[in-house]
Amino acid sequence: MDELVKIVSQKTGLPQDQAKAAALAVIDFLKQKLPAPIGSQIDGVLGGSATGDIAKTIGGLFG
Repeated sequence: MDELVKIVSQKTGLPQDQAKAAALAVIDFLKQKLPAPIGSQIDGVLGGSATGDIAKTIGGLFG
């Protein structure tokens, strides 16, 4: 999660606390919109070793 917040902050110029709020808002949105089996795995992925891959992917969305 920390790496994701760092990337959002770098790509958007937002302070860390606002970047974290933005990342959490997107994560919550995804958990609600994705099928339940996938949405329920988001927290596990963000807490696991795949965090870097997700952070890079989401960071790529910002340019």
